[in-house]
Amino acid sequence: MESRVMGLVLVLCAGASALDNGLMRTPPMGWLAWERYRCDIDCDSDPKNCISERLFMAMADRLAEDGWRELGYVYVNVDDCWSSMDRDADGRLQPDPRRFPAGMAALAQYVHQRGLKLGIYADLGTHTCGGYPGTTLDRVQTDAQTFAQWGVDMLKLDGCYSNSTEQEQGYPLMSKALNETGRPIGYSCSWPAYQGGLPPKVNYTQLGEICNLWRNYDDIEDSWSSVLSIIDWFSDNQDVLQPAAGPGRWNDPDMLVLGDFGLSVDQSRSQMALWAIMAAPLFMSNDLRTLSPEARAILQNKAIIAVNQDPLGTQGRRIVKEKSGVEVFWRPLSQGASALVFFSRRTDMPYRYKTTLGQLNYTAGHYQAYDLFSSQSVPSLSESVPFTVSINPSGVVMWYIYPAKLLGEEQDLGGVYPNFRRKYRLRPQNHPQPPPFLL
Repeated sequence: MESRVMGLVLVLCAGASALDNGLMRTPPMGWLAWERYRCDIDCDSDPKNCISERLFMAMADRLAEDGWRELGYVYVNVDDCWSSMDRDADGRLQPDPRRFPAGMAALAQYVHQRGLKLGIYADLGTHTCGGYPGTTLDRVQTDAQTFAQWGVDMLKLDGCYSNSTEQEQGYPLMSKALNETGRPIGYSCSWPAYQGGLPPKVNYTQLGEICNLWRNYDDIEDSWSSVLSIIDWFSDNQDVLQPAAGPGRWNDPDMLVLGDFGLSVDQSRSQMALWAIMAAPLFMSNDLRTLSPEARAILQNKAIIAVNQDPLGTQGRRIVKEKSGVEVFWRPLSQGASALVFFSRRTDMPYRYKTTLGQLNYTAGHYQAYDLFSSQSVPSLSESVPFTVSINPSGVVMWYIYPAKLLGEEQDLGGVYPNFRRKYRLRPQNHPQPPPFLL
């Protein structure tokens, strides 16, 4: 037993310094097939929606032509069910020849020509969750090299049909193998989701050293109850999860399902806002060809994306949980700013929530706020002055907040912030630079 444990320690130590790719300093953004398209391989009956090169090329076109790429949505991620049921004569994974006739290298080239990146899926086990060939320990290096040769930019490594010992060895080994290819490949680990997501079984310090992001919890479903369960788990365990996140290493609460079938407009706003507060990867799983204007407006909200992509990289947390069903989430941002989300779990009617910034742990002083959904400025705030927000059922109000210093010369902020027309006495040298979405 002692020699086996020592061998495992050596494997983990070898992998602990393996992740050195400099990638994903802010949460990655893009599109991922799984929740919307699952394992639809019936290209005869459903050619537009089956897991095929046609689907991923279509989504790449939409990302490149409909304004998504410029906002940061740059990954086109293939999930399960893409491969042939057999490896090739050299033991390498290969795409299904009927559904990906041009091959994965050609798909990567197509994606790259549009200024995007290609992600791919594998599973650390005998089979993928969908029953396709897995990446057993003896295949790790071969598969890493294969992905690099194809021009892949991100790997999601799942954990079906594997045990805890194989996971303890395999996830660090894949990190090391990806690094050794010489190609920068972002690495998404599903390891903690298979170990309950919490210490002592999950070592978040180690995860941050070998992975760029990791799935902690259950797969998301296209329903409000699923979104709520994820919000609850992340909030209830935030003391463990928040310190683990930072530039290059992110907790992943799973895909954005807004734009599909299960969420109302207000619930869609809630998912987007809370994923931004959690510094979550933003991977849409929807049909970009038929997306509603309402869903598009939420997903392309520059202000909320700016909060999600804030370079400080600190994950937010729930700071208030009221018996009324209202919860408040807070995230510190760069340049002394912060974001607040007022979230209502109620289902009856809009709720008027009254509080002060002081009650939300803001220090003494004057503040300015900007509503990220209404694109309106909020009247000047201080830590002691009460204010009221009206929150729709299952909805949110989201503010960007920054301090206003009141000892300098009077300035008209209308010239700096187009939506602000009131005058405030500011000390300009102490005032944070305005975020890009306010310019």
